[in-house]
Amino acid sequence: MVERSVARFAAARVSSRLAPLRLDTARDEPKQPGPGWQRVRPVLAGICGSDLATVDGRSSRWFEPIVSFPFVPGHEVVGLLDDGRRVVVEPVLKCATRAVTPACGMCAAGRTNLCERIAFGDLEPGLQTGYCTDTGGGWSEAMVAHDSQLHPVPDAMTDEAAVMVEPAACAVHAARQGPSGATGTAAVIGAGTLGLLTVAALRRSAAPPRLLVAAAKHPHQRHLVAELGADEVCAPGELERVLRRATRSLAAGRQLTGGVAAVFDCVGSAASLAQALRVAAPGGTIVLVGMPGPTLVDLTPLWQREVTLRGAYAYERADFEAAFGLVAEADLGRLVSARYPLERYRHALDHAAAAGRRASVKVAFAPGKDH
Repeated sequence: MVERSVARFAAARVSSRLAPLRLDTARDEPKQPGPGWQRVRPVLAGICGSDLATVDGRSSRWFEPIVSFPFVPGHEVVGLLDDGRRVVVEPVLKCATRAVTPACGMCAAGRTNLCERIAFGDLEPGLQTGYCTDTGGGWSEAMVAHDSQLHPVPDAMTDEAAVMVEPAACAVHAARQGPSGATGTAAVIGAGTLGLLTVAALRRSAAPPRLLVAAAKHPHQRHLVAELGADEVCAPGELERVLRRATRSLAAGRQLTGGVAAVFDCVGSAASLAQALRVAAPGGTIVLVGMPGPTLVDLTPLWQREVTLRGAYAYERADFEAAFGLVAEADLGRLVSARYPLERYRHALDHAAAAGRRASVKVAFAPGKDH
């Protein structure tokens, strides 16, 4: 459970990532807020980069009005309903979930990831399950979810594959934010979970890029990203050189006079965004996939080269449904590297934070299971 405490979040920034987080064995199960709600018992719940940023105290203060404390983290969830059915939770707390009528313009248009009512309706504020005090989250033995959030898991799909559906939906949505009919060149910066899944989604999209280059820091990431569909793979420091050759660009210092039509930044740091600006072609698009925080970046190349910078937050309903197919086709359940019981949350979070160095990808909690 994450508690609202300025002192604890400050401590997380300078000492321990676990300062705002504690294991609460006495907390009651969340109550079902009304009709159409179900109790979900998590089977696997992933640890996401945004979760780590939250407990590290590195997430943006932009989120403060749209979360409610105390909250139980965990938005990548496969679990069991009381009748035994397995489901994946689509965590966005949209108008339908909050019983807001009429639906906001974004929800009415099917763009539920951009819901305008995430702090209103029948629930306390919370942009997603895992950031709302009323719903609970996947890092628990029980949480609640609305019927509009539940997707049945096919019998043939393993729990490990099912827990990858939510992050895969993020990647499907990100791939759709690139230039329409992206038959040109693309680069993916970062090969953690999001980077790997974005490569898989781009390669299997309706209009895959003719050249897809991925920058991956660790050897196991370079192996996986090639398996998932990258045409060329390099270390982050080699990306400019590789793309200069691949796109027949000229170099002016580290920046390219040409570059790629689309860059997918799956890190979200100042360094990765600066690199994306260096390698995006004039008139190109940078898709910010990894969750950023407060940062300082020189935007002169964005202006001078008329580059489009756009975000890719969560997913629309169609992206989530498409993610089931992507997970099955690319065998993404194999990316689950480790499972931990809740009482070993310190080890789990340390492992997730060092996943790249430890040759791991997705680390997950397995509440209530023997290990």
